[in-house]
Amino acid sequence: MTIPQITNRRRFPHLVFAVFFMICLIFGALLGLSQPANAAPLEGHPAQSTSYTGAEKCAECHEQIVTLWQGTRHANAYSSPIFQKDWVERGSAVSCLSCHTTGYDPASGEFFEEGVSCEACHGAFQPGHPLQQMPIEPNAELCSTCHKNTTDEWRASPHNAAGVQCKSCHDPHAQQPKAATVTELCSNCHKERGDSFTHGTHANSGLQCSNCHMYTKPREGDPIEGLVPTGHTFSVGSDACIGCHQDTVHTRDTIVQLTGSTSAPPPSLEELQQLVHSQEEEISTIKAQADVRLYTGLAQGAIVGLLTGGAAAWVVSRRITVIEEEDNG
Repeated sequence: MTIPQITNRRRFPHLVFAVFFMICLIFGALLGLSQPANAAPLEGHPAQSTSYTGAEKCAECHEQIVTLWQGTRHANAYSSPIFQKDWVERGSAVSCLSCHTTGYDPASGEFFEEGVSCEACHGAFQPGHPLQQMPIEPNAELCSTCHKNTTDEWRASPHNAAGVQCKSCHDPHAQQPKAATVTELCSNCHKERGDSFTHGTHANSGLQCSNCHMYTKPREGDPIEGLVPTGHTFSVGSDACIGCHQDTVHTRDTIVQLTGSTSAPPPSLEELQQLVHSQEEEISTIKAQADVRLYTGLAQGAIVGLLTGGAAAWVVSRRITVIEEEDNG
C-alpha cells in the first residue's frame, strides 16, 4: 500500500504567486503616484538626436526666417563680448555652453554650432523633413531651459494667470515685440487702458507701458552669469516712479491733473474669501486626483499580479511531484 506524503514543496506555488502579486501591486501603485496631477507629457519637445545640420541647411527653404535670426542675441549668444568676458572669468565652464551653443554634448563638452540656432529650439534636423515635422512647443517650458529668471518672473505675473505665453508677445526668430511699439503690443489686449494712456502726460512725454510696468534699475556693470531682472512680473513699484521723479517725489509740488481712468480699487473682503475658497477647492481636487491615481495603480497592479502570479504558480506546481512512501506495515 502507498500513501502520498504532501511535503512543504506543495506550498511553493502559493509562495511564488504571492511574490509576483506583491511586486505587481507595488509597481502599479508607484506608477500611479509618479504621474503629476493636471500634467501631460510635453509633446513636440526638441528631439534627442545628434544629426545636426546647421542654420545654413534651414536657410535653403526658410531664408527669410534665418535672415531675421541673424544678428539677434540668440545668433550671437556665444560670440557676445559680454558672454565671452564672463565665461573666461569663470574658467570657461563648459556648463555655460548648454545655453550659448547648439548641439552641446555634456558628456564630451563639445558642441555643433556657436550661438542659439534653429536646431537649439526645433531639435536636430529630421531626415524626413518637411514631411516629417520639426518638433517644437514654443512655450514657457521651452524658453525656461535658458531664460529661467525671466520665466520665473512671468510665472508670478497676471500674464501667466491669463495664459499669455512668451510667443504671444515675442517673435522668437527676430527677437522683437510683435508690434511696432511696446504700447501698441500691450493695446492688443489692454485696449481700454491703452486708450487712456495715450492721452496722459506719460505718453506725451514719450514713455511706453514697459517704462513703468517693466522697469528695472539701470545696470552699472555687466550681468553676472547673465542673471538680471527683466521686469516680467509687470508690476509697478515705487522704484519705477523714483527712477524719473527722484527730485520731486518727496516735495509738495502740485500734482498734474491726469485724464483717463483711475486705478481699480483693491479687492473686497468678500472677493478675497471667494478666492481662498476657490483655491481650497482646487487643492481638494488635486488631492482627489492623487487618490484616484493611487487606487487605479493598485487595481492595475492587482490585476497584473493575479495573472502573472497565477501563471507562475501553475508552472511551478506542474514541476512538483508527489513523494510516495512505501508502507511496510
